[in-house]
Amino acid sequence: CISYTVATFLELGLNNAVFHLLQEVNSMINKRLKDVLFTDQWSEVCMDTLSPFGYVLVTSQRMQGVLLLVFAKYFHLPFIRGVQTENTRTGLGGIWGNKGGVSARMSVFGHSICFLNCHLPAHMENSDQRMEDFESILQQQQFEGQAAMGVLDHDVVFWFGDLNFRIEDLEMHVVKAAIDNNKLSMLWEKDQLNMAKDSETVLEGFEEGPLKFHPTYKFDVGTNTYDTSGKKRKPAWTDRILWRLRPMAPASNNMSKRSSLSGLTSGTRVSQHFYRSHMEYTVSDHKPVSSIFTLQFPYKVDIPLVTIIVEDEWREVTDAVAKFKVTPNFSRSSWDWIGLYKVGFKHHKDYVGYTWAKQEESDYLRQEHQVTFAEEELPKESGDFILGYYSNNMSSIVGVTEPFQVTAVNQSEISNTNSSDFTSEDEIKQADSRDSSPVRNKKGSSNSSRSHTPTEGQMESSSNPRSRDTSPHSSSGRKGCSTPKRNDSSDGANSGKNTDKP
Repeated sequence: CISYTVATFLELGLNNAVFHLLQEVNSMINKRLKDVLFTDQWSEVCMDTLSPFGYVLVTSQRMQGVLLLVFAKYFHLPFIRGVQTENTRTGLGGIWGNKGGVSARMSVFGHSICFLNCHLPAHMENSDQRMEDFESILQQQQFEGQAAMGVLDHDVVFWFGDLNFRIEDLEMHVVKAAIDNNKLSMLWEKDQLNMAKDSETVLEGFEEGPLKFHPTYKFDVGTNTYDTSGKKRKPAWTDRILWRLRPMAPASNNMSKRSSLSGLTSGTRVSQHFYRSHMEYTVSDHKPVSSIFTLQFPYKVDIPLVTIIVEDEWREVTDAVAKFKVTPNFSRSSWDWIGLYKVGFKHHKDYVGYTWAKQEESDYLRQEHQVTFAEEELPKESGDFILGYYSNNMSSIVGVTEPFQVTAVNQSEISNTNSSDFTSEDEIKQADSRDSSPVRNKKGSSNSSRSHTPTEGQMESSSNPRSRDTSPHSSSGRKGCSTPKRNDSSDGANSGKNTDKP
């Protein structure tokens, strides 16, 4: 029995990415269903499908068949902080991970958001058990930080997955007749989740769009026919997407006139654009469900921790220089690095080249820092690229540039030109730490900042990168110091090289 739910697709600029994602997933499943179930092919397909739209994988969490992936537009990455993930097993009394929940929390422009993907117990008679498991998941998932918080302590919570709630009381023929005649409202009243909202305190504040689509379970695999097996499961809306806004404190009587007119005094607002199922997908006994939301909120954080300054174009090896500034409250690490990413990159390790952003003793009094990319870190092909500053302490990209052009230099020319230059990585690093002079601007103009700080208008626009990197990558997690794997064309390409290389 294979069930899957295409969970909340959180969009700040609406486009057709979710539909491309579903089509790609369906095509892949038909070809390699068994491989998908036991490998991380889901993540691969989602990254390959969404990266051309400018989406980068922020984080992921998996527990057996429950998978949560969070993507964001690349220019929002510096404003997504405090990312943490959790998982809770509830199967077999908390031992087995076939049931339970996985979550990811983060701060987005200063507002806390949590995504919770659950697979709750099945069968009609287990409504109470589903609520007990949900409460257990909420109790066990506590996040660390300056202010430890649970799932419901966030400004916004998106809760979704195979929640397994059923339609009570009504007989099979009544349910099917209501579906055939499109009289779904009579089924809503007997939906266990809708009924539980009136009695379960833990569900207080959760909202859901109208169920205008047919129940998504249970179908004969490969068809749009409800269950004809001996079990004859009654149709139900098992796959759901809900959200919750944290209750806000009453507004102060001393509120300024400006803030009272802003329309944002209640904090974050959520608008749902659609909520639908996808009947065309027949590889499971469930139908996938998707939704698109827009979040509106006042920025609490709108300045990146690191601002990177780079030329509009790199034409020669000597142009491969970047400057950066850090905010006073930013804690740097010796394992921080700046990656050179092709536009359309998939995640923070999907870089073409990198350079360490190590902090030297002489850097403490500097307001502006400079790094140089070694010739072997430059791309072999011309194209559009961005720079991203990866913070080891925060395990995330905290500064990016706008796209800029890199013109590939013939490698034989590089070799002839620089054959008498640095002969080892240690010498390269020493030279980098000594050289603080700005790169020469061939056009005679001053260096221009390519650090991208989105505005509210940009939040609602769609980004279509002009190029795409399809090289293989590693999406595994990391503990401790940063050791990102280089995106070479074959595995083990970096074996035997210096161990201080990320």
